[in-house]
Amino acid sequence: MRLGQLVEGVGIAVEQLRGNRVRAALTILGIAIGVFVVVVMSAAIHGINRGVAQEFEKAGPTTFGVNRFPISLEACDGSDDTCKWRNNPPIRLSEVAALKRLETVQGVNIGSGTSASFKYFDRQLPGARVNATTSDWLEISGGDITEGRNFTASEDLNSARVLVINEEMKKRLFGEGSDPLGKVVQVNRAPYEVIGVFEGGGEFLGSPSPRAYVPFSTGNKYMNIWIDWIELAVKPRPGVSRDEAIDDVVATLRSQRGLRPAQENDFAIITQEKLFETWGKMTGIFFLVMITLSGIGLIVGGVGVVAIMMISVTERTREIGVRKALGATKATILWQFLVEAATLTAIGAMVGLVVGWGASLLIRSTTPLQASVPTGAIVAALGASALTGILFGLFPASRAARLDPIDALRYE
Repeated sequence: MRLGQLVEGVGIAVEQLRGNRVRAALTILGIAIGVFVVVVMSAAIHGINRGVAQEFEKAGPTTFGVNRFPISLEACDGSDDTCKWRNNPPIRLSEVAALKRLETVQGVNIGSGTSASFKYFDRQLPGARVNATTSDWLEISGGDITEGRNFTASEDLNSARVLVINEEMKKRLFGEGSDPLGKVVQVNRAPYEVIGVFEGGGEFLGSPSPRAYVPFSTGNKYMNIWIDWIELAVKPRPGVSRDEAIDDVVATLRSQRGLRPAQENDFAIITQEKLFETWGKMTGIFFLVMITLSGIGLIVGGVGVVAIMMISVTERTREIGVRKALGATKATILWQFLVEAATLTAIGAMVGLVVGWGASLLIRSTTPLQASVPTGAIVAALGASALTGILFGLFPASRAARLDPIDALRYE
């Protein structure tokens, strides 16, 4: 019996769509917008999360960072109580040398960044990213040298003016299919030789951007790299656990800085778990925005459901009276109108899902984001639309169920 009533309710809802096209279209549009926002933002965040995870995997599960400041989203009003880390001293090269001597540490990569202008004959890049790093950076960041070679420790020691560029910079400075190796590029009007082309890493949040890598000492000497803002990536030796290496690094830095046992660390250890935790907080903010925007769309659609269902109840008052006179119960009438309301919102949800799925495919094909619609987002979107139909359809449905059959039969 319920299945028959369900089919009947869906059929009546479709007829109401045809008879009230403008009101129905507005209702469907509101629901579709809410579902579309959920689907597209979920697909984008899912793709970004996948890219973040892949980048972390390239560095290896045991690699961790040492920074001057912690990575957090905590409030800071400028006072020492909420911003204790502001007084942290910068990481010094002497401390890096001490860390490299630890038996539990395989390597310590120094990194910092800036922007610079690049020019090769008539081709220019006015503000491209430059990463100044030590020669072991590939072990930390992942990726490969596809052409040429990486700079050596000797070139880093002697501040050699050499460059490793990524594929995007190669394309923009030299053109497709060109050979950049051995060519001299003007970087901030100073000559640098291109010795390698790098592919991979750091391009999961948007379109690939032109980047170059130079020896750390070169960046420090010629490019005004601010040494007070260097970051370290520490890789434990094979067979050494990450926690063991962290303990040694923390003990060494505390000793180098003369910190007493009661004093807190004036540096930050950044693990992958900490990065994921911070990233999770950021995506939580995105989800809050997503829920707010989708909620507005669902409310608009819900108001449309109330309007169109109230009109339906008014127009079918005599029909309701006849059905009640023939034995239909309040529950039967309530069920029928709730099914109609849910059908309206379900159609809007399907429209939003289809358009959102198409948008996620477009994002995936035109950007580096591996956007895909997670199953949970589909379930949430359909569930929210069904709940909207039931909640907003409950008032007109209950009004129809409470109609007196005699008064309904007399209604003109």
